[in-house]
Amino acid sequence: MSDVRQHAHQLIDRMPETQLSGLVQFLETIVDPVATALRNAPLDDEPETDEEKAAVTEAKTWLQQNGGKGIPHAEAMRILGLE
Repeated sequence: MSDVRQHAHQLIDRMPETQLSGLVQFLETIVDPVATALRNAPLDDEPETDEEKAAVTEAKTWLQQNGGKGIPHAEAMRILGLE
């Protein structure tokens, strides 16, 4: 283990438990900034359009008519011409 990494471990070991959660959040931000950005992103608060509501209703109806099962991935890829 490198000296810097070992020193970081020693400092962490000396920290009180009450400060560790803040340190963990900070380290997560550095290690995975995309995940942090997604976690902190605001919820989508746009109102659902009539078109979107109709599409959801159509999808739910289709699922009910087909026993609650969707289309297998391979078949969906074939239908879309992406196989």
